[in-house]
Amino acid sequence: MLFIRGTNNRYRMADEQDVILEAIQIYNRYFSRGEALTSPDKAKDCIKLKLAPYEHEVFVCLFLDNQHRVIACDELFRGTIDGASVYPREVVKASLQYNAAALIIAHNHPSGISDPSQADRVITEKLKEALALIDVRVLDHFIVGENVYSFAEHGLL
Repeated sequence: MLFIRGTNNRYRMADEQDVILEAIQIYNRYFSRGEALTSPDKAKDCIKLKLAPYEHEVFVCLFLDNQHRVIACDELFRGTIDGASVYPREVVKASLQYNAAALIIAHNHPSGISDPSQADRVITEKLKEALALIDVRVLDHFIVGENVYSFAEHGLL
């Protein structure tokens, strides 16, 4: 049970909306410009928080500088319940706009199953190749379901 202090300085039980609003504030602090990602788990937790509520696929890029500090976290593509079209050209363009040195890509699987599909593996490889041409490193690709799958942790990057 969670309690919050209201405007009249009296405590009341927090409802789901209160918890979600607080979680969004925490997320924004983690991904504020200049925040260093000090561990893969920190990035995983925040990306899960961002992507978990969606009932359709959403593809995001976390743009980082050469010290792995956050420059921006952008939702680049939206799809349907079982897929999203991802265009490497647009990811490259955004990376150049932000002058990113590295990035973490992520998307959700609304089904809750976080295992990568063949299409996930193919687009990861295409993005890695396209971004290498402009000296931007892909540090990881997270797939958010009930758990978070990491391509880097599974040796796929």
